[in-house]
Amino acid sequence: MIDAHHHLWDPADRPYPWMDDSVAPIRRRFDVDDLRAVSHDTGVTRTIVVQAVHDPDETAWLLTQPSPVAGVVGWVDLTAPDVADRLASDAHPRLVGIRHQAQDEADPDWLARPDVARGVRALAEAGLVFDLLVRAREHTAALTLVDAVPEASFVLDHAGKPAIADDGPDVADAWRDRMRDFADRPQVTCKVSGLLTEAGSSWRDRPVARYAREVVERFGPDRSMYGSDWPVSTLVGTYDEVLRTTRDALADLSSSERDAVFRGTAERVYLAGSPAQT
Repeated sequence: MIDAHHHLWDPADRPYPWMDDSVAPIRRRFDVDDLRAVSHDTGVTRTIVVQAVHDPDETAWLLTQPSPVAGVVGWVDLTAPDVADRLASDAHPRLVGIRHQAQDEADPDWLARPDVARGVRALAEAGLVFDLLVRAREHTAALTLVDAVPEASFVLDHAGKPAIADDGPDVADAWRDRMRDFADRPQVTCKVSGLLTEAGSSWRDRPVARYAREVVERFGPDRSMYGSDWPVSTLVGTYDEVLRTTRDALADLSSSERDAVFRGTAERVYLAGSPAQT
C-alpha cells in the first residue's frame, strides 16, 4: 500500500506558524524512524510526504528522506516571476508535486489570482501535481484555478476538509455540492485523508465512514487515494486506527477497487516514472 499523505518535521529547525498550543502534542520532531515505527506491519511500503510550511528549505530536507518516502509534495513560491526557473533548478526525481496552504491565506481568493495560475501552469509544464488544501471558504477560488489551468493535475487534500464534527443535513449537503464541483473536473483527484481529524476527538461517534465512502462513490476508485495525515492524525487516533477505519469503510469495494484507492491511484498520479527509492 501507499500512504499518499503524511508529514515529517522538526520545529527546532524552522518555525511552523500553525503549531499553536492546540496542537502541542505534535509540536516536536517527527522523522522517518517514527514513521517506520507506526507503519510497521500495516502493509504500507511507500509514502508521499507533504510540506507543512511555506519554506523551500523544508522541501529540500524532505527530499533527503529515505524509504519508505517515495515522493515529496513540496513548496515553491508560485507567485515568483521566476517560478519556472526555480522549479528547473530544484528539479529532483522524487519531487512529485507542490502544495500551498491556501486555507491559511488571509485572502480567500488567493488561488484565483492570475499570478498563482501562472505558477501552477509552470508546475504542469514541469510535470508536477498541485495539491489543493482548501475548506469551503476557498472553494470558488480553487475551482477558478482548476478551470484556468486545465492541463494541470490537481489533488484535493482531505476531501475538502468537511466539517464532520458539526455533521448535519445542511453541512453534509453543502460538502456534497463542493465534491460534485471537483469531481466534475476530470483533472482533480481526491484524497481520502484527514477525516478523523475533521471529526475531532469524538470521531468514533461521527459518520467518518460515510464521508469516506461518499468520496470514492463521487470520484471513483481510480480518482481516490488513501492518506493517513500522520502525525496530525495522532491528535485523535493512532496510525493503525486511521488505516483500519478507512479500510473498514471501503470494505464493500472489489479487490481491484481497493487496490486503486490504497495504491494504484497514488502510484499513477504521483509516482509514474519515478525511480525506486532505497
